[in-house]
Amino acid sequence: MSRIFLFIALSALSSMLSVASADEFTDGIDSVFSEIDSVAPGCSVGVIVGGELVHQRGYGLANLELGVSLDGNNVHRIGSVSKQFTAMAVLLLAEEGKLDLNADIHRYLPELVDYGSPVTINAMLGHVSGMADYDYISGGEEGEVDGGLNIKSAAGGPFRIGNEDYLTIDEFYDVVKQAPLRHPPNQEFAYSNLAYFLLSMLVEEVSGESLRDYTHRRIFQPLGMTNTFFSDDPVEIVKNRASGYRPKGDGYVTDMTNLFWVGDGGLHTTVGDLAKWDAHFYSPSIGNDPETLMEQFLTPNSDFPAFSANSVYANGQAIEEVSGRQRVFHGGGWLGVTTFYARYPQEKFSSIILCNDVSLSPYQFSQAIDELYFSQ
Repeated sequence: MSRIFLFIALSALSSMLSVASADEFTDGIDSVFSEIDSVAPGCSVGVIVGGELVHQRGYGLANLELGVSLDGNNVHRIGSVSKQFTAMAVLLLAEEGKLDLNADIHRYLPELVDYGSPVTINAMLGHVSGMADYDYISGGEEGEVDGGLNIKSAAGGPFRIGNEDYLTIDEFYDVVKQAPLRHPPNQEFAYSNLAYFLLSMLVEEVSGESLRDYTHRRIFQPLGMTNTFFSDDPVEIVKNRASGYRPKGDGYVTDMTNLFWVGDGGLHTTVGDLAKWDAHFYSPSIGNDPETLMEQFLTPNSDFPAFSANSVYANGQAIEEVSGRQRVFHGGGWLGVTTFYARYPQEKFSSIILCNDVSLSPYQFSQAIDELYFSQ
């Protein structure tokens, strides 16, 4: 009997220590965000351990005008973290037999300018297409770009991509159709938002649905991501939205885009919904053959180094080794938006940082959370 009592006592002690450790970890996360003032914009944060969302909290305000706090459930625009969802839509269409990933994009979008070389969909997914970026559309403050389109605003100056000038999705597509390659394809990794915008047009062309509608039907609805959507309407009402801001002088000003093309960005979502997406990596459920589709999704599009010498790019995600651990990640940044989503698949540990103050660094926050977790 004494052995039984000893076992019970040790189990209770272990449980108490685990709770204490969990509380200490949560307190540590709170300390990471202690620099955020309660009356300033800030971040929604989620931390996932072993498939459980162990920390979901907001720091700062979702709306400065109304004094509404971030509570961990707000809807954020997530910038380039959106790209992995665009990529998944493309892979789903390939699985359906509606497109060939190794085909020239002109097979499906013949109105694009002649690039002089075939540019495959796979190359576009992996940023090795040679396609240009926003600077080829408008040189902006840096001046005109040699070989770029360098379009002008209605006032005659450089077109300002952000919240000053405006183009509809169709108008923007008409511009991007004429953008030349920056360099021949399959030579190097060169990040291209234009490529991912064109992938949204590809989805629309081959599915007969907008990227918003296709991803809702094939990804978000099946996974129960009820607060996630590609926002392609600049005047729609978004309930529980976290507005975007940037510092100016001693305070802040509103920093929200008026451009609503999607594919390269434009996804709106919450910490809770991204936790559902995170869980899908471990128990795939979408597609005709979910396990094979997920394996393809996590396969690099090329061998070229991506954001660093030891990282590669796989369908809207960067994969690298950090201190002997594999990390799958992507960041996002746009007007009033800075985001970072990182996943350590072997450890089943992830962090989601969605900020509505463009001056904050979710990457640094994520690094600090990683250090807390792995030092336990």
